[in-house]
Amino acid sequence: MNDYNAEEWEPKTNLGRMVKDGQITSIDEIFDRGLPIMELEIVDSLLPDLEEEVMDVNLVQRMHKSGRKVNFRVIVAVGNKNGYVGLGQGKAKEVGPAIRKAVDNAKYNIIKVRRGCGDWGCVCGREHTVPFKVEGKKGSVRVTLIPAPGGVGLAIGNVGKTILGLAGIDDVWSQTRGQTQTTINFAGAVFDALKKLSMVKAPTKDLKKLGVCVE
Repeated sequence: MNDYNAEEWEPKTNLGRMVKDGQITSIDEIFDRGLPIMELEIVDSLLPDLEEEVMDVNLVQRMHKSGRKVNFRVIVAVGNKNGYVGLGQGKAKEVGPAIRKAVDNAKYNIIKVRRGCGDWGCVCGREHTVPFKVEGKKGSVRVTLIPAPGGVGLAIGNVGKTILGLAGIDDVWSQTRGQTQTTINFAGAVFDALKKLSMVKAPTKDLKKLGVCVE
């Protein structure tokens, strides 16, 4: 649930003030400048249509001198289903606060996902899949995302489907290795792969060939 209120927001950082004053109107401007996001309201203001999905809820127990300590660990993904997605986790004694922390953490981790039409058998020109083959890693898990033609859907486990769907990717082939039943590692590997999509540098003409929208 988004409790952001633009009128009540009093920015504490220069970036926050620039966003509220309308000097920055796109989160892409922030990413392009490499500026750190220190206030959640910045994300809420520039990406007001984010959706949240709880990926996993785990009961974590630890022994301390004072006795056994029990916390809930929650994994949450957020995205607008149009090129922006974030992944986060939160811990608390109760599920509700743990979810809230995970949502906030996911927003701080928001990224822009490079999409395209990278399958050679598809010439639709839409940004519906990954533009090229990419691998992500987290713990023992390795996930490879492979461009797929339109209509294939998301050929990946449910955790991957959720994250890719929130990112706005409709079609993908995938290969996985490791303990994929461990949600935190599977989700982390998929998210790592999506981050790497934007790290690859290529000439504009080559990106256009892969169906990537280049402004």
